[in-house]
Amino acid sequence: MNQTTLNLIDNKPLRRSSSARRSGVATVEFAICLPILTLLVFGSIEAASFIFLKQSLQVAAYEGIREAIRNGSTNTTSAGRSMAILNSRFVLDANVAFPNGNVAAVRRGEQVIIEVSAPTRTNSPLAGQWIANRTLTARLVMLKE
Repeated sequence: MNQTTLNLIDNKPLRRSSSARRSGVATVEFAICLPILTLLVFGSIEAASFIFLKQSLQVAAYEGIREAIRNGSTNTTSAGRSMAILNSRFVLDANVAFPNGNVAAVRRGEQVIIEVSAPTRTNSPLAGQWIANRTLTARLVMLKE
C-alpha cells in the first residue's frame, strides 16, 4: 500500500507524518503488553496473599504448640490460641488438629504435634473462584515440658 496520497487542491502528494505512524505503533504495543502486565500484577498479589496465608498458619501453629506443651494445657486452649492468631489475620475456614491425640495425656518429654490448615480458595483476595483449591498446612512438633 502506498503511503502517499494526493492533495485534491494542487495534486501534490501528501505524506503522513512520522509522529502519526509512531503513535499507532505505540497503541498496538500497549494493547499487546497490557494483558501481560495485568496478569503479572494480579499474579503478584495472589502470590503475596498465599505467602501471607502460609506465614499466618506457621505463626498460629507455633503459638498453639507453645500453649500445648505447657503443663496442664488442653487441646481446647491450644486450638483457641491458634484460632485467635488466625482470626486476627482474617484467615477463613482454618482448622487446628492434634494428630497424636489429647495433649493433656502426653507425658513430659514426649512429642506434641499440631497441624494448622486453611484452604486457598476462601482466603484468596482476587481469583479464588478461578484457581484450583489447595489446602495449606503448617505442622510443628515440640516436646512436652
